[in-house]
Amino acid sequence: MEIIIAFFIGHWYLSLFFQTFFLHRYASHSAFTMGKTTEKVFYVLTWIFQGSNYLSPFGYGVMHRMHHAYADTEKDPHSPKYDETLFKMMWKTKTFYSSIVSGEFKAEERFVNGVPHWASFDKFASSWVSRLFWGACYVAVYWQFATVWWIWLLLPIQFLLSPVHGAIINWFAHKYGYTNFKVGDTSKNFLPFDFLMMGESYHNNHHKNGDNPNFGLRWHEIDPTYLVIWTLDKMNIIQLRKSKVVQLKEVKKAA
Repeated sequence: MEIIIAFFIGHWYLSLFFQTFFLHRYASHSAFTMGKTTEKVFYVLTWIFQGSNYLSPFGYGVMHRMHHAYADTEKDPHSPKYDETLFKMMWKTKTFYSSIVSGEFKAEERFVNGVPHWASFDKFASSWVSRLFWGACYVAVYWQFATVWWIWLLLPIQFLLSPVHGAIINWFAHKYGYTNFKVGDTSKNFLPFDFLMMGESYHNNHHKNGDNPNFGLRWHEIDPTYLVIWTLDKMNIIQLRKSKVVQLKEVKKAA
């Protein structure tokens, strides 16, 4: 049982890290840069650690840019303000994301420009063959190490980790929490200490300064993903855009 719990927790945070680091802060906001070879390495790592939950950086990036541009309006791809239930909002999100990836929806150039797009890899990584392969791997781990029946209840969550992570922020962080900034939408900082979402919970901070690679600003708002970004920058694996890093004084001015 302990092995399954460790497997679940490890998958939760590794999948979430590549979602917030690569899809969100890099593909959507260009908060830092990297070489083309490094970018492809992170594509592959995202596929490995998101597995059956793999999200296209292009599809995610375009949709997320539209979310910022149209937050809490009728054009927002996912807003609790216009959907009665969490499940309705997430189904709308899934449908809209799929239309971007398939090419059915043609976004404005401002939402597409600069978003990484490795179409052939996305097609493979998003295929049912890939998703079933990773799903089978998860089942094999549970089959080997699950010792009590109820531990199997974690498995469906692992099949859908990316939508679960999206739901936590796009629904709950627009309904519950506190704010540091007055912004033109309902975004909130869902947790004062983000032990669950690797910095993503500081959603109000992020909506105020979308390009800032550090989502945590007050003393208690520790952003684990930014600590990794800072380290990778020091190692010259990526290059931070220093002008985009917002300091604590910005919060004090707005408080």
